Amino acid sequence: MKAFRLDELEAERAANDGAYLQFLRERNMSVGLYALDAGDLDPQKPHSQDEVYLVVSGRASLTVGFETTQVARGSVVYVPAGIAHKFHHITEDLRVVVVFSPPEG
Repeated sequence: MKAFRLDELEAERAANDGAYLQFLRERNMSVGLYALDAGDLDPQKPHSQDEVYLVVSGRASLTVGFETTQVARGSVVYVPAGIAHKFHHITEDLRVVVVFSPPEG
């Protein structure tokens, strides 16, 4: 078993001065913590993996392809591989657990 605490992952991510921290990589998936502060611009480009976002804190809009939805704590969103997507109008610091399948990179 591998177990993680979000507060410890957030501290590690912040200490590494990055918006993304991959904390688990297995044969069929990888998992990371993505952080965007209020007002930030999301630099993402489409990925070659399917993704699932679980918003653990914050508030923003998320556009996937031509659809836009509001996300906040508890939101879960599936993003198919190859589809353009971005968080925007980030009004509260956003922390998102991201699951990639197959593993990213």
